[in-house]
Amino acid sequence: MKYGYFDAEHKEYVITRPDTPAPWANYLGSPEYGAIISGNAGGYSFVKSGANGRIIRYRFNSVMNDQPGRYIYIKDRENGDYWSASWQPVGKDLDKYRTECHHGTAYSRFVSEYDGIESDTLYYVPLNKTYEVWKTKVTNKSDKPRKLSLTGYVEFTNSGNYEQDSVNLQYTLFVSKTYFRNNMILQAINENIKGHAGPDDSDEEGRGIWRFFGLAGSEAAAYDGDRDTFVGKYRDYSNPRSIENGCSNTLNFNTNSCGALQADIELAPGESKELVYLLGAYAEKGAKEIMAHYQDLSVVDSELEELKTFWHAKLNRFQVQTPDDNLNHMVNTWNAYQCFITFIWSRAASFQYCGLRNGLGYRDTVQDIQGIMHLDPELARERLTLMLSAQVNNGGGLPLVKFDHRPGFEKTPDDPEYGAETGHPAYRADDALWLFPTLIRYVKESGNWAYIDEVIPYANKEEGTVYDHLKRAIQFSLDRMGAHNMPAGLHADWNDCLRLGAKGESTFVAFQLYMAYNVFIEIAERKGNKEDVAWAEKLREELSRTLQENAWEDDQFIRGFTEENEVIGSRTNVDANIWLEPQTWSVLSGAARPEQAKLALDKVYEKLNTKYGAMVCYPPINRDGHPVLLMSLFNPTTKENGGIFSQPQGWLVLAETMIGNGNRAFEYYKEINPASMNEDADVRAIEPYVHGQFIEAVDSPFYGRGHVHWLTGTASTVMVSLAEGIMGVQPEFDGLRIDPCVPDNWTEFSMVREFRGKNLNVQVKNPNGVQKGIASIVLNGTPIEGKLIPEQLLKAENDVVITMG
Repeated sequence: MKYGYFDAEHKEYVITRPDTPAPWANYLGSPEYGAIISGNAGGYSFVKSGANGRIIRYRFNSVMNDQPGRYIYIKDRENGDYWSASWQPVGKDLDKYRTECHHGTAYSRFVSEYDGIESDTLYYVPLNKTYEVWKTKVTNKSDKPRKLSLTGYVEFTNSGNYEQDSVNLQYTLFVSKTYFRNNMILQAINENIKGHAGPDDSDEEGRGIWRFFGLAGSEAAAYDGDRDTFVGKYRDYSNPRSIENGCSNTLNFNTNSCGALQADIELAPGESKELVYLLGAYAEKGAKEIMAHYQDLSVVDSELEELKTFWHAKLNRFQVQTPDDNLNHMVNTWNAYQCFITFIWSRAASFQYCGLRNGLGYRDTVQDIQGIMHLDPELARERLTLMLSAQVNNGGGLPLVKFDHRPGFEKTPDDPEYGAETGHPAYRADDALWLFPTLIRYVKESGNWAYIDEVIPYANKEEGTVYDHLKRAIQFSLDRMGAHNMPAGLHADWNDCLRLGAKGESTFVAFQLYMAYNVFIEIAERKGNKEDVAWAEKLREELSRTLQENAWEDDQFIRGFTEENEVIGSRTNVDANIWLEPQTWSVLSGAARPEQAKLALDKVYEKLNTKYGAMVCYPPINRDGHPVLLMSLFNPTTKENGGIFSQPQGWLVLAETMIGNGNRAFEYYKEINPASMNEDADVRAIEPYVHGQFIEAVDSPFYGRGHVHWLTGTASTVMVSLAEGIMGVQPEFDGLRIDPCVPDNWTEFSMVREFRGKNLNVQVKNPNGVQKGIASIVLNGTPIEGKLIPEQLLKAENDVVITMG
């Protein structure tokens, strides 16, 4: 069934049926203030950290699901009927209640109509601000005057820490109370305590932790600050006592805090009224200043336009027009926007990640940077510098980089304190190796060669140039090699369920190391460092030899060796006798010989491909209690146990383009493109406009169902495969290479690409229906040789005509 459509002009996804098979969400705000909102206004908000900065509640994995959230109730005071500006929580009969939810770039808008009353409600966080705005416009479309009550509602947490707020009820219920002042509900937590809050969320004497929920555009006729009074006994959000009877001006003391502000209005036929609700973590002084800003409600229009301009300017750096509308929607808006959201919040807060990860995963974040590289290279540089400063002086990466990371002064997995604080007591084999593909992409995208010599501290002590950091990352692997002279798998090697240990070896990491040598050699050659070039070339040759001797089995690469020398991913294994990661990375790294690359990818297509993407391994693992293969804990073809794990799908698409197989690359992409499931959303369940972490595969009775939305490295890997692989736009040190790899039935397509401050309008013609190959490139009317467009030939605006052949 179809629940909505893509609006390419406005860069929105419009939900036309609110009874979606799962909550379909959007993200508002920034790292300083984040908000998640569903297509039924469910969700939560937090300041800086979803783990320790939660300000409103959301109940995960509950029935009713997707509650509570940011609600606006509308009541007809003459007949007593009431509904909500979003379909839920009241949930009126959809035969009588019409609604649309427009999810856009950092805003969501709900347009609903019931019983002759239209409401148009906008939710957003103003750019660079740390509070949120709900603007609602109510219009009387009936032919008679109407007397209405509008009540905005939130349920506050009693502790910023999500876990404490949920379970430590013998404490948190007795530290929170509310006040009504200046058209606001103010919540105070630990009001008698000084000094454990920031300047914005403590009062003028530095006491307590404060939040506010305010109303602009009307005086509050009534209010409630006590949740239990507002909802009433044995009721829920669909039928609150204070909506049926009116708010009772009851404040919280020793129970649960809420904010409920009731405005009574009258509308003549055709008349409209606008109100604004404001929510944030501010004490009274700061809240009053924010409230004053919205005395003129027209400021909302300018703030919304500012948001759109900000985000659309980023997304417009790369736009495509191809024969496939679903690909266009994802490249031009949703995959790109998801890359930014995942970059911003890593894996910290969604409807599955409950917000308890109080930091950035190293490997996650360094990979996520790649997805925004072509859209905002300087933002990418800032985060890349942070992650380099989270590299330990032994070359490894901190598994979790805390939000308050202090370069040069951090404990590491070698210190017991680090594991106790973060829950990550061991190094992962792959963490620092992700620096190589990410860093080389940054330097080539930006042209900032000087970055290679920038001095950055290590996490625990010492400092070094970026070049030194790369060399130490290689040394980290060299210091941890196994019996076959391949890198150890350690605690994990990207696959968190594969624990190969200090002596077990990972073919996947071996291919990462091979890529690292390639990148390091390219940089060392450009620096003129012949000694380092020779060092890395010798090591690369040794690694190539051991991979050929130990990891290749006729037509596929193995996954690795256990500490007991058992082969994982051998074609002779009963379970998991082929794995996706080593086949794709043998090609991405350049380690596979041409004939091996084709054989390995053909084997993936034969053994792992499904109509919803390629499984991460198959058959699923069924070994009781195997200490290495932890994925056996999962049901068959679920998550890492043979599921369609989504992140490697980008690697697979990119690998196929590297060997020139545009038909198959595009086939894989269509299988995993969320937009291609828009017509059959009941199967996929999660949003048809963003990638999820995995899809249940062939052994599941719910084959095709998606899980863990939004915050996934899939956004980045797929974006790279689209931009660099299918569309073929590949930055180089000296210019921009364009070498598409497309289905042979694409006769023409176009792109707009910004590169180092220059705009390129690219028309690609494919008259002979080839999958890959360039016959000619014409830049501003002049033919150029080869596939590289030199930077020095680019003007401010450029017309490029490419003929494939």
